Amino acid sequence: MHCPFCRAQDTKVTDSRLVAEGGQVRRRRECLHCGERFTTFEAAELAMPRVVKQDGTFQPFDDEKLRRGMLRALEKRPVSIEQTDAALNHIKNKLRASGEREVASKVVGELVMETLKELDQVAYVRFASVYRSFKDIEEFRRELDKLQAPAS
Repeated sequence: MHCPFCRAQDTKVTDSRLVAEGGQVRRRRECLHCGERFTTFEAAELAMPRVVKQDGTFQPFDDEKLRRGMLRALEKRPVSIEQTDAALNHIKNKLRASGEREVASKVVGELVMETLKELDQVAYVRFASVYRSFKDIEEFRRELDKLQAPAS
């Protein structure tokens, strides 16, 4: 870490504390050259993978797009903002945990459907109908039958 006062490279950490609910580390540092003290904050940088669209193009992961899609499916459903945020974080954490630099859009869609199925089945069917482009009522019926079938 460079000293912001004299630009020397030699600094020592005099104190470290967790802040932001453990999401950051606050460090007090002292420059070994000029003796000035300063504070730094460190946080893990967890990059989201790029999304590979069905046509083969790439786009950066857009968590606002993910949020909008889920909120549209959850509209007027008895699901709190906290539950929605937790579901979004669950999806993002799964994508990060995969360790992949690129992920197919289909994988993201399937993760959303899996999460919505646990959260609210009506929202799941809404999302699935758009995501899978249901053509008629029979496709809805098949999906509802799958939901009602006992887990084997």
